[in-house]
Formats: sequence, C-alpha cells, structure tokens
Amino acid sequence: MRIIGGIHKRRIIHPPKNLPVRPTTDRAKESLFNILNNLLEFEDVSALDLFAGTGNISYELASRNCKLVTSVDRDYGCIRFISKVKSDLGMGNLKPIKQDVFRFVGSTKIAYDFIFADPPYALNSLIEIPKLILNNNLLKPDGILVIEHPDSIDFTNSPGFFDHRYYSRVNFSFFRNTVNSE
Repeated sequence: MRIIGGIHKRRIIHPPKNLPVRPTTDRAKESLFNILNNLLEFEDVSALDLFAGTGNISYELASRNCKLVTSVDRDYGCIRFISKVKSDLGMGNLKPIKQDVFRFVGSTKIAYDFIFADPPYALNSLIEIPKLILNNNLLKPDGILVIEHPDSIDFTNSPGFFDHRYYSRVNFSFFRNTVNSE
C-alpha cells in the first residue's frame, strides 16, 4: 500500500497481514483522488473515514493537509496500526477512534466536508448508509460522501446520489448534501 499524493507521496506502508480488512487498491484510490481533486480543496476540508481498516484513505487525506481526518473502526488492531502510522509520519491532523461506526454516526455532533465509507461488502445495512449519514447531519451543506461498495449495490435512487464510478471490482458512489444547502 502506498500514499499517492501530498507531502507523503510515494511513501510505502506495510499493514500487518492479520487485520480483518479489504484495502482499496492503489489504482482505484488514485482514480478516486483524481476525481476528488476537482471537487475539494483539501486544505479546507474536515474528513471522516468510516470503516477505516488500514487507514489507507485516511493517510491520503492527511497527506494532502486536510484540517482534520477522523478515522473510525471498531477493530483494535486497525486503530492501533493507524495510530502507529500517524505517529511515524507525524500526521497531527489524523484522529483515530476505536468505535462501532453506527454508534459513532448516531452520537457525533461534528459535521464533515468529506466522508468516505468502505463498509464490509456483506454488510446488510450497506444500502442505508447515505440516508443514515444525511439524517444524522454528519455531512455539511454541499459536503461530499463517497461509498465503496460491490457492484451488486445500486445507490442511484438514494438521497444525494450524483455519480458512480467503477474500477475492476471496486465501485464508488458519490453523494452530495443538497438538503441543507443555501
């Protein structure tokens, strides 16, 4: 796994093999960030990485100088690894949180400019994630949500949906919070 942009560009990161994760491929991640470069000014962004796993997306966001990057995962090994990389790379803008994602979503009072969610593909409630995030006011007005998902899930009728991209077996659906926009 490597960081593809920002101040830590080309940095290789070796996660432990025993983590219960499915990291986003470098090719799909590079394509995703090419799109995001046209949608976000990273330096002005507060970001949330749900189901953070190895922290792959969090490191990209922190490397691009986001104001705040919050990484949430319920697995202690994942959070321990993210904390280690944060320390090793001096990523003061990265905040790992060990908590169940759904509990976090229901309890946090912070709204974010950008949210990335990479839930387990077999998660029964995966289709409900956009509605859950919007209903809990986690996304700022005009904020962007990206969900990584299998091709068996179709979000086109979900609130705020505006784009879908796929790269081999990786699918990204894009949402914008237009509910609270002025």
